[in-house]
Amino acid sequence: MKSLLLFTFFILTTAVFSQQITCTPKNKQAVKDKLIQVASLLEKDLGKTMVAVGKTFLGTPYVAKTLEIDKTELLVVNLHGLDCTTFVENVLAFSLLLKNGQSSFDDFTQALETIRYKDGELDGYASRLHYFSEWIANNESKGLLKDITNEIGGKEITKPINFMSTHRDLYPFLSDDANFEKIKASEKYLNEQVICVLAQEDILANEHLIKSGDIIALTTSIKGLDITHTGIATREKDGRIHLLHASTVGKVVVSSLPLIDYLKKIKGNTGIMVARVSS
Repeated sequence: MKSLLLFTFFILTTAVFSQQITCTPKNKQAVKDKLIQVASLLEKDLGKTMVAVGKTFLGTPYVAKTLEIDKTELLVVNLHGLDCTTFVENVLAFSLLLKNGQSSFDDFTQALETIRYKDGELDGYASRLHYFSEWIANNESKGLLKDITNEIGGKEITKPINFMSTHRDLYPFLSDDANFEKIKASEKYLNEQVICVLAQEDILANEHLIKSGDIIALTTSIKGLDITHTGIATREKDGRIHLLHASTVGKVVVSSLPLIDYLKKIKGNTGIMVARVSS
């Protein structure tokens, strides 16, 4: 039933996608090549598909602020440079296409827009899911994934989320008052929602509940901010969960350390949120 609902969602939204795209010929070809490369990677467990697809990006350069490239909000298609969020978005988009038997460039851009924007529709800068806790919640409402943090030992927290509005100068698009007010409205909405976090000290006891392909979001003590980094869980040969991610060290990698030990080295990390893709 979930698969039918998800397929129906894609069909019904096809007609309303804005498709305001920025994509170089090189990146369009990269999408077509990637569709061929991942064509045989579908597994019954979509989490395993996520890891297999994600590992095809190993070595892809890390590039910060890959979506901040124009004066107006456009659907950025870029497989040659990824930040941590666009890495997860692209992996999820290709995995969903495999699940739904879709294989065209248009299918990919529609899936990417669905994932990246509130309720699946690009409608200006503020429609992008900037805060990753909202990214998780909104994509859960679309039926694409489920926030399982509470199920694996997470606890509810209260924390004001307002980093963007209190650091307006860091975001060029927020020089526009309309964008600024919409972002403040998004923050107000977020502050009315419950966020669950699996605390860093509780991860070891619950690591066995995390599966390969789960989306991992790193929570932080930074004032006003929910998430600082994200990636994909992968259980490696040592039997431990590691992080497959676009790392600020310069490229997409699998963390050499298990997730628990990796997190201990990150200043201000408080724990994780965990989302599982819908099979």
